Amino acid sequence: MKVIGALVVLAGLSAQAVATASPPARHLVYEFGYNTPVASSGNGTGTTTIVIKGAAPDGGLIVSGTDYWWNTARPRATNTCEVYADGTVDCSQAPYAISPIQLTIFPLLGSKYFGALSASGTSGWKQRLSIKAAILPGASGFAGQLSTWNYVATLQGKGPIANSKPRTILIESDGSYAQQGGRYLKASSKERIAYDPAAGLPVVVRETRTHLPQRSVYSNDLVELKLIKASR
Repeated sequence: MKVIGALVVLAGLSAQAVATASPPARHLVYEFGYNTPVASSGNGTGTTTIVIKGAAPDGGLIVSGTDYWWNTARPRATNTCEVYADGTVDCSQAPYAISPIQLTIFPLLGSKYFGALSASGTSGWKQRLSIKAAILPGASGFAGQLSTWNYVATLQGKGPIANSKPRTILIESDGSYAQQGGRYLKASSKERIAYDPAAGLPVVVRETRTHLPQRSVYSNDLVELKLIKASR
């Protein structure tokens, strides 16, 4: 009887451990094109692997991103940041970095970023967030130093994309970045996003960032992303 009782206790403890265990990390892989159309190969293309590791104590999500550029032997350094529900990004771990690719996708992973989107996919709303990070140099506007950027955007749902499987919604976004302190740099942003409401993920993103004031033809960043793999 003592053995049976011990087994019952162990079974109960095992069940409790399963119930309280952290959920597995979610893995996402996006193909990207940087200043070139997204593709599986070619100069300026690659993949970024994103791991959503789980909740932080203050309610944000711990998210890491690793860029693999086409035709390079090794991936770039992994950048880990905290992404809040509204899309605010805080890269508080040294070297506090985020790549131009991750700058586009990380905010869109906020759990409530698309929360105002109606079931019909035609609602409009305004999104406000901040990004605290050392943005790795892309176009000449980003200096790669730790800064806080305020981002404001107006988003408009354009409804379901015809014949898309799974069903996706087209969303257009018109926004701006403004650096707080430092050189007070600014950039405009225009995005077209194909959003899968069932998965809660952007599946295709195209963002054009224009740095202000424009200094040359290199004042633009074009980032395109396409989701190719997602774990539940």
